[in-house]
Amino acid sequence: MHRVVKISKGLDIKLKGAPAASMTSIEAAKLYALMPADFTRVTPKVVVKPEDTVKAGDVLFVDKNAPELRFVSPVSGKVVAVNRGERRRVLSVVVESDGKFESVEYKAKDVFSLSGDEVKADLLKSGLFAFLRQRPYDVIASPADSPRAVFVSAFDSKPLAVDFEVALKGNEDDFQTGLDALSRIAPVYLGVSAKQTAAALSVAKNVTTTVFKGPHPAGNVGVQINHVAPVNKGEVVWTIAAEDVIFVGRLFNKGRVDFTRTVALVGSEVKNPSYSKVVLGAQLSTLLDGRLSTENELRIIDGNVLTGRKTTADSFLGAFSNEITVIPEIMNGDEMFGWIAPRFSMFSTSRSYFSWLLPKREYVFDARIKGGERHMIMSNEYDKVFPMDIYPEYLIKAIITGNIDKMEELGIYEVAPEDFALCEFVDSSKLELQRIVREGLDKLRAEMC
Repeated sequence: MHRVVKISKGLDIKLKGAPAASMTSIEAAKLYALMPADFTRVTPKVVVKPEDTVKAGDVLFVDKNAPELRFVSPVSGKVVAVNRGERRRVLSVVVESDGKFESVEYKAKDVFSLSGDEVKADLLKSGLFAFLRQRPYDVIASPADSPRAVFVSAFDSKPLAVDFEVALKGNEDDFQTGLDALSRIAPVYLGVSAKQTAAALSVAKNVTTTVFKGPHPAGNVGVQINHVAPVNKGEVVWTIAAEDVIFVGRLFNKGRVDFTRTVALVGSEVKNPSYSKVVLGAQLSTLLDGRLSTENELRIIDGNVLTGRKTTADSFLGAFSNEITVIPEIMNGDEMFGWIAPRFSMFSTSRSYFSWLLPKREYVFDARIKGGERHMIMSNEYDKVFPMDIYPEYLIKAIITGNIDKMEELGIYEVAPEDFALCEFVDSSKLELQRIVREGLDKLRAEMC
């Protein structure tokens, strides 16, 4: 029997535009890109130039501070651009696909014949190590570290999130091999939802499985770490997304790099929301063309509505993204009577609107904040949706004031910006909490490292 953890605090936001459990075939993109900004606090050193020919798995850039950390091309083809911004900051390395999807060949291996160091070496060589993140600081993991554990969340509880069981179908062997490989490095903790029924999850081997019940953010790996084995000062744990575990399994089972993942196109402005098989870094126009509503100005989000970033159809799928969300930029202009109107069609976390009488209703959200930033209001708003054993409001205050000792006492080592996404959503002060937490983590890391 697996341990069951019940999460009582949180909030499920029911949005219109959830994906049907079906696959939509799309044309393969012509252009693909790897964007250094996806890999938190990596300083890129580009090792290719335009007109270079590459295969999937060939290095595009490395981390200046840890050259063994490689970031590789998702497809075979020709490098067509190295785009830079202010102060020559690398924005993206773009590869034009040759349509062959050839990969650098690696030897298929039995992971149980390998040591943890050998598995780590193969992940570094193939570029898959870049998909491992660490706590504290929520940055790309350091190859020099020996983690206490590796955590994998096999479900996502965010609004309109991808159902991992859809992505898992047909990839069960690769998922188990990926878990086996990671278990050679450190003990693996797998978090699953009580609603999931896939055998590959319920009987996964060489892992400690914990079942989580409750609303979002039950699927956040940070919440799962907090309830299973919290991070103490001086400890390091690694995390990896469940579908990225499949990438690891493919490397050892098939001897090649394959970055094909299941991506959901979702949101109220999408015609027939569904899943598609897409290679990491693909230009989004191939996924979006002909599938969006034309009635409203659109906000295209690389990721979900809580933690994703604004993007365009000409941009590229993020390295960690498995969801593209499209919502209205603005549905209506000025609204008669504003918040006083007793409306049923608007969502509220309080009982300000009568919509609380319809708990199963799906809502259409637009991109407006509907208010300006105010002084921080201490009203326990965050506590209602924050299920970690941490005082979120006091931690935010400590970060804002730069009090490192208080930040440590209040649990900053355990958190990532995404853990505060719901707090940001319900915050009547309209503070950018995820940005504040990111700045706090960066300041602490600079101080401690």
